[in-house]
Amino acid sequence: MQTLEPDLRLDSLLKWLESLPSELGLVTSSLAPASSDASFRRYFRLTACAGTLVVMDAPPPNEDCRPFINVDERLLQVGLNVPKILAQDIENGFLLLSDLGPTTYYARIQQGIDDATLQKLYREAIAALVQMQTADHRGLPAYDAERLKTELGLFPQWYADKHCQSALSVTDMQALDTVFDMLVAHNVKQPVVLVHRDFHSPNLMVCEKPEHGTNPGILDFQDAVAGPITYDLASLVVDARTTWEEPQQLDWAIRYWELARQKGLPVPTDFADFHRDYEWMGLQRNLRILGVFARLNHRDGKAAYLAHMPRVNQYVRQVANRYLAFKPLVKILDRLDGIQAKAGYTF
Repeated sequence: MQTLEPDLRLDSLLKWLESLPSELGLVTSSLAPASSDASFRRYFRLTACAGTLVVMDAPPPNEDCRPFINVDERLLQVGLNVPKILAQDIENGFLLLSDLGPTTYYARIQQGIDDATLQKLYREAIAALVQMQTADHRGLPAYDAERLKTELGLFPQWYADKHCQSALSVTDMQALDTVFDMLVAHNVKQPVVLVHRDFHSPNLMVCEKPEHGTNPGILDFQDAVAGPITYDLASLVVDARTTWEEPQQLDWAIRYWELARQKGLPVPTDFADFHRDYEWMGLQRNLRILGVFARLNHRDGKAAYLAHMPRVNQYVRQVANRYLAFKPLVKILDRLDGIQAKAGYTF
């Protein structure tokens, strides 16, 4: 029963492709899976007269193509390398897109990469991030206090209770609630820009051929919101799928901050203030991710995400151990992980 629906979708997709103008030169027999993600969306690649193209299959009612189309236009307007929409069937959830190539930053890193190439790719990503934050964010969903607080609820529900099988006490929940309120109150004070929400190595493409455009190609932006300016930087430098040590995180954060100031973005003039902002935003994001990855495993059967949870846990501890305000959170993490609390810096 589980394979029937995708087969029906594939039949409909092929019929739609065959109905498109012959000038596109689509070779439907070449259609092959390209990738999938944590949602219901999946992607295919096929041969066309101009090389290869990508097809998005976003099945209604679980997915909606319109946010992708909306944000795609906003990013194109500020000169970013995002897919161009060549044909669309919104009612059935099909989009035909230009191809940004087959290699993500994550895949390139996993293949083995020299430091010079790595630094070049990430400096290009930082420049693209700064440019993206100049895009129009009006009309996008607000990444406000209510939404941020709701997302943090995934941590006790899915990570603590379901994954660690440890029901938190009333005292624990009160302590967490205090920490969560403090995080949210701090983070919502940040300037508001267009936020990709997953601006990290699996969604950035290494574009090595001219027809694929400039680095980085940017994907998976359909969930963009209007939110805190440091969110996407935290996504990039504290990547849930790739371990970056603190000196490297700091180097990229400084480069972003300097470039953002040159561009006139509303970042703090003192880097120490900015550093605190992006660390607290990263802590909030990674607490949410622990809950999300636990849910993907236990509810959706996507066990691959478990491999990344120790890294995310370490990123959480990196920040939580640095600030006295998060000591209650560290104590809870220690109990959940069955380890003793570690001493850390306090500011």
